[in-house]
Amino acid sequence: MSNDEIILTPEGLRSLELELEDLKTVKRKELASRIKTAISYGDLKENSEYHSAKEEQGFMETRILTIERMLKKARVVTNIGTSTVQVGSTVILNDVEFAEKIEYKIVGSQEADVNQNKISYESPLGVSLMGKSVGDVISVNAPMGVINYELLEIRV
Repeated sequence: MSNDEIILTPEGLRSLELELEDLKTVKRKELASRIKTAISYGDLKENSEYHSAKEEQGFMETRILTIERMLKKARVVTNIGTSTVQVGSTVILNDVEFAEKIEYKIVGSQEADVNQNKISYESPLGVSLMGKSVGDVISVNAPMGVINYELLEIRV
């Protein structure tokens, strides 16, 4: 995987495309309207609504450019199987110490969201899981020490 590539699952690609479309069509119009309204209030030097909207516009335009660059560099993973862990795999792990089952989806770094149990293939756990098979025991160095997991299941 090239350093320039942005690895995405099909869902991650769709999410970025939807965000970009929303920013370009809906959010741009909303901000243009807010700026127009703020300008109508007069003196722009001390117009906090105008400055706030312009700042937000800057952040939004930066995000649009960022997404467009990511999409140009995107490589969408397809043809994943269940024999080994790959980007796009969903894994069921057993925390050996606590006998607790945990489910994660392995995704690209742009899609990672621990609140949704999506971890990057570049994270310590993701790196340890890549290429592993059901039954393998994975050791991960964490701030609290080494955590051992048994790989119970791989799903697409």
